[in-house]
Amino acid sequence: MVTTPKWMTGLAATLLILSAVWARPARADDLDCSKCHKQQVAASSVHSDLGCTDCHTGVTAVPHKDTTTGNAVCAQCHNEGDQLAKSVHARHASCIDCHGNPHEIRKVKDPLSAVAPVKQIQTCGKCHDGGNQNVVAGYIGSVHGRGLLIDGLDVAPTCSTCHGTHDIRPPADPQSNVSWNNVPKTCGHCHQGILSTWQNQSAHGAQWLKGNHHAPVCITCHTSHDIAEPTARGPRLHSVQVCGQCHGGRFKTYRDSFHGNATQLGFQTAAVCSDCHTPHANLPASDPRSTVNPANLQTTCSKCHKDVTKTGFVTFDPHAEPSGHHGRPIVHFIWLAMTILLLSVAGAFGLHDLLWLQRSLVAVLRREHHHEEHATLHEKWVKRFPRVHRWTHITIIITFLVLAATGLPLKFHYTAWAQVLTRIPGAIDFTRFLHRLAAVVTFGYAFVHVFYLIRRAAKREGGLLWGWGSMVPQPRDVVDLLRNIRYFLYLGPRPRFDRFTYWEKFDYFAVFWGIPVIGLSGLMLWFPAVVTHFLPGWTLNAAFVVHSDEALLATGFIFVFHFFHTHLRPESFPLDPVIFAGSMPLSKFKEERPDEYDRLVESGELEKKLVDPPRPERLRWIYLFGFTALIIGVLLAVGIFIGITHG
Repeated sequence: MVTTPKWMTGLAATLLILSAVWARPARADDLDCSKCHKQQVAASSVHSDLGCTDCHTGVTAVPHKDTTTGNAVCAQCHNEGDQLAKSVHARHASCIDCHGNPHEIRKVKDPLSAVAPVKQIQTCGKCHDGGNQNVVAGYIGSVHGRGLLIDGLDVAPTCSTCHGTHDIRPPADPQSNVSWNNVPKTCGHCHQGILSTWQNQSAHGAQWLKGNHHAPVCITCHTSHDIAEPTARGPRLHSVQVCGQCHGGRFKTYRDSFHGNATQLGFQTAAVCSDCHTPHANLPASDPRSTVNPANLQTTCSKCHKDVTKTGFVTFDPHAEPSGHHGRPIVHFIWLAMTILLLSVAGAFGLHDLLWLQRSLVAVLRREHHHEEHATLHEKWVKRFPRVHRWTHITIIITFLVLAATGLPLKFHYTAWAQVLTRIPGAIDFTRFLHRLAAVVTFGYAFVHVFYLIRRAAKREGGLLWGWGSMVPQPRDVVDLLRNIRYFLYLGPRPRFDRFTYWEKFDYFAVFWGIPVIGLSGLMLWFPAVVTHFLPGWTLNAAFVVHSDEALLATGFIFVFHFFHTHLRPESFPLDPVIFAGSMPLSKFKEERPDEYDRLVESGELEKKLVDPPRPERLRWIYLFGFTALIIGVLLAVGIFIGITHG
């Protein structure tokens, strides 16, 4: 029998013990996790003092499987779980979705933290950016976003400032920080003074305190994420539409006023709702504290208008509705009279010119006109107008087109063609300057013409007020009108006309009527404070009605009826140059003014009136100027039509 040496027995026992130890599964705390897991807790992390198994509590052996995941891990140390469970994020986001990689989570106040003020934009933007919830983009462009991202103000509100942190609820939830119930308080954390004023001195705030859910709160007017600087041009002008969402009736009357017209065209200094009613202390006019209470109107209006009188200017109604029966009866009657005048003139001359157009077309087809256009430069011309009249008419054309082009956009501010002005920098101020400059020139040529008439009267020239050379309407004009209508209806021959026709006299007196009416009403609107030192404020409402409607009557008549009478009727188309050249071909003169032709022949004065035809180069300039004026006028007439049909 072989005996095993003791040293071998001892060696075998040692090997058995070591093999048993090596065969036992290793425990996690026996090993360095970094041997398998390269990602370790960063030294800058708020979790740097924790070991791996403090969070990965399911690890008991190696190899292992982590059985503790999700928010439950964080809940071991953080007790916000109850809040998060009630949050809108409970089903859609976990802790790491907001706070980032758990190995790199930093303290909230650390600028590099995923939930630090600046970083929140990126963190929240992972879910709330694009689509119908493009709230992050709105915030970035808001006054809050610019304060944080551009000005570097850490106190500027971020997502969590308004929505909360772990207890974020949907806006419809009454317990949400941004619900109708709570949003004033939320905004009031920063805007304490405004909140106090709004609650205690505003009709809106009073209704909110009463629980009236129709009452507007902060985000009703300022929106939620894309809150803009209220004094900036765009938000200031847009504020009118915001107020109009609730105050529809007052919005309409404001829109139809001068202030409303001007703001629609982008005139920033025109008064908007908040200028008169204030933004946060708006009270009914009956409240003595209200800025629109009669006792306070002088102070309110003086913010824009200097030297405001307490009994004059303040009686102006910024919400006047001339077409309605309430308000100042006299303003309503003026509106009614101007409307009747406008419709009467448009209706009468519309019918007159339609009849004329069809008869002229027939006359052209029948070759009833004997004047041949190609002969105009090969015959003598007859002088009809002196130089003073020609240059006066040219001045009238230029100033009238400028006044129309700069005034009609204000009346038809709601049309696309008028809104072009809002997209041109400085266009509004420039058009105001041009409009007023053209008005001054208009007064100038009016005084020149009146002086011309006074001079003729002083010389005791005959025919100024009566006779064949007078512009004053006479019984023959009525006869000529009736004869012309018979001609239009194929019931009689074409009437014989003298030096001036009935439609030319109407054109002439339309200018004589229009300049004082439009001019004086325009001056009242230009200098309202001066006017109301002598007249009550409601006269400004009347002046606005008169200026607007008379301007529409004048431009509509000139661009439609006068253009047709003078240039666009078939027998004169495309342009009658007589007022520019001062003379007209003898053959055309004989055909269109037979009575004047016969009188000149009988008196022997015809030869004195004959002149050479205009030089071709002068005639080209005449046609260039005339066609330019015609085209501008026709385009403005189209604009008027669009404005009327879309008003």
